[in-house]
Amino acid sequence: MPFVAIAYLIFLAAPVLLLFVGSFGEVWSGTLLPSGFTWRWYQEVAGDPSFRRAFTTSLKIVATTCILNILIGLPLAYAIHAGARGGIRLAARIVTLMPIAVPELVLAFGFILVFSSDALPWLGSFWLLAAGHLVLTLPYTVTALVADMDQLGLAEYEHAAATLGASFPARMWDVTLPQLHTSLLSCMLTVAALSIGEFQLSNLVSGFLSRTYPVVLLQAFYGATGFACAATVVLLGLAMIASLTSGLTARVTGRRKVGAGA
Repeated sequence: MPFVAIAYLIFLAAPVLLLFVGSFGEVWSGTLLPSGFTWRWYQEVAGDPSFRRAFTTSLKIVATTCILNILIGLPLAYAIHAGARGGIRLAARIVTLMPIAVPELVLAFGFILVFSSDALPWLGSFWLLAAGHLVLTLPYTVTALVADMDQLGLAEYEHAAATLGASFPARMWDVTLPQLHTSLLSCMLTVAALSIGEFQLSNLVSGFLSRTYPVVLLQAFYGATGFACAATVVLLGLAMIASLTSGLTARVTGRRKVGAGA
């Protein structure tokens, strides 16, 4: 079993390590490892106008997706937690999780069919792309928040606040949100990690001026290998930072749950 685990880790890590090494290699053609050392590829990525524009677009899409997840995901999760019971709660959870079960290509083709018509000519727009990212990431936000609300026992805290005369807005602002701020941060970091690397839907839905970084990255592999490796390492770095920060935040949230349960 240890041998299988080690082999699996090597299988996962080897491509990433080769990309990292290749991003600093001066020449890489027909050999296992590149030859030479250079920073040129990172300088070319930073100086490429299409990559700079795509990088900025990706950051805007990530920020917009996170904001929309808070504005829509938090009320939806609260409604499922507080209002839905039995079959209604189960049905709401199934509907919420459907975007995970449906392949991204199917969602993208659906977007193309609906929003390329004369009545809804939004295909290729920034906001349609942001809506697509919202559809893909909202299930993760809602599922995590509902689980945290159940685990933290928000109903008891809100009932106690209500008996003291607190209104619903006051309970939300003074009781619910302070209990969920760490969970919200963890959810937003997870959403950022998913959104920054999303390719399939973005490749079909985005327009020329709204292309995200992964979409433009595909073109790099038709050119110099070192340039493609450097551009990929930038994307991997962003996704890893968001994922690691989300994991650390989730651990803090887990400790808070244990403390609340004790």
